[in-house]
Amino acid sequence: MAVTALQVKELRSLTGAGMLDCKKALVDSDGDIELAIDWLRKKGIAKAAKKSGRIAAEGLTSITIKDNKAIIIEVNSETDFVAQNDRFKNLVSQLSNLILDNNCSTVKEALTIKSGSQTVGDLITESTAKIGEKIDLRRFQVVNKEATDAFGSYMHMGGKISALIVLKDSNNSDAARDIAMHVTAMRPIFIDRNEISKEYITKETDILKEQAIQEGKKPEIVEKMVIGRLNKQLASVCLVDQPFVKNQDQKVGQFALQNSKGIKTMIRFEVGEGIEKNTTNFADEVNELSN
Repeated sequence: MAVTALQVKELRSLTGAGMLDCKKALVDSDGDIELAIDWLRKKGIAKAAKKSGRIAAEGLTSITIKDNKAIIIEVNSETDFVAQNDRFKNLVSQLSNLILDNNCSTVKEALTIKSGSQTVGDLITESTAKIGEKIDLRRFQVVNKEATDAFGSYMHMGGKISALIVLKDSNNSDAARDIAMHVTAMRPIFIDRNEISKEYITKETDILKEQAIQEGKKPEIVEKMVIGRLNKQLASVCLVDQPFVKNQDQKVGQFALQNSKGIKTMIRFEVGEGIEKNTTNFADEVNELSN
């Protein structure tokens, strides 16, 4: 099938692979980005790429906690300049409180919340007109905890990344905050291996096997190699197995058990995950692909 320059650029941004390799991967994968990523990884050309790793839209993430309820939210703007505007920050705070107070679970539902004579949708439209950029309530998640649990939150880079943690049976909010800080930095995908699907493990196993074969390893040792590499891969994406950023000699899971009965909830938002920025100048790449 025909592959566009935009598809190649997207795959390059996700994998760091060369342009021609990306083009071949897309052709062999019929334009499917995820299959193309797997193709590149099997060839040893790219490392694992997170599906949500494309940082594009500007805006802010934020966390608001009220007693045993908390919300983590992302609101987008077109430019970072607007995202740092006090009016925009106040809007994010207002939206967080309105959603938290009205027990919403979806963006569609949240947009209908009333604030005086206006809905949340009206507030966003009005802010778009006043600020001069499109404003978008992209996503949020409301978390409820038991009175005996502890919330921990951390916002990095002025709200570019936020993480929310719930520790089970703990009164140590400082420990929960430290784990949230770790999450913002180390990007775990799962709390522990119990959260990993069979499909994820099967996919990673297949990729690791193909990598070993591409490296010229003998069939009789491939299986043993894959087991070791898979364990290393799973440990890298599970929060409890990661070395704690404040003490590299200790796993996050060990630190959590010193201060609680374990990690109950982990949520991490990064501004613009999964949204591709508009590019205004990559004519050179288009020309090169055409040759």
